Amino acid sequence: MSRLFPQVQADDGVLRTVLAENEQLMVVEFAFDAGAVGALHHHVHVQSTYVAEGSFDFTVGSETRRLNAGDSLVIESNVEHGCTAVTAGRLIDTFTPRRDDFL
Repeated sequence: MSRLFPQVQADDGVLRTVLAENEQLMVVEFAFDAGAVGALHHHVHVQSTYVAEGSFDFTVGSETRRLNAGDSLVIESNVEHGCTAVTAGRLIDTFTPRRDDFL
């Protein structure tokens, strides 16, 4: 099956691919090189993140913890968060509602 959405460079060493979307929900894959950073940010969307591959140090609010393949978390609306890839890896993020800025 071909991808409906192109891969785009999200940050240095980070590729973003929208996998599926409608107005209420969006599923996005992020592929990280080792050492790549998802900069601290916040948005109105509720986000869940599943670590499909690799190891990441995630900061959510004032807490930082290491997540490995198979781990997941939920980030509430407007909470500052970001991550650093300890190893190369992939994250599968879902957002509700859809992140129109990714289209």
